[in-house]
Amino acid sequence: MSLEGAGPRIGVHMQLQRLDHVSLNVTDRGRAIAWYRDVLGLPQLNQPTDDDEPVFLGQPGLQFGLFQAQRESAARKPESSGLRHVAIVVDDLDAAQERLRSHGVEFRYEDHGNALSVYFSDPDGHVLELTTYVR
Repeated sequence: MSLEGAGPRIGVHMQLQRLDHVSLNVTDRGRAIAWYRDVLGLPQLNQPTDDDEPVFLGQPGLQFGLFQAQRESAARKPESSGLRHVAIVVDDLDAAQERLRSHGVEFRYEDHGNALSVYFSDPDGHVLELTTYVR
């Protein structure tokens, strides 16, 4: 396999603006919609008619697209390749922890030195992080 021409091209400019959405395949889309709405407080933005159409929740810059999975995937082992987690900045980590507790969501707390975070999983095992840089 040749890497010739794979490097940067002079004069080509691409400016990334922001993350638009994170697409997730879920085993039960109704359950996932309720979880992202109730636990994370994200508003549902559309009502798709088919399984292959995503349901979008959130707002620009913080949006999830939920697709009905067509088959179940094998369980991933910890620290294997693939998406590690989706991190979301919150202004009040204490309030976020209380909200998670009130919905029965188990989480683990970490002090990263420059940030404080909690990690937890959605009903399909996708790992989410809520983090704050306010000490």
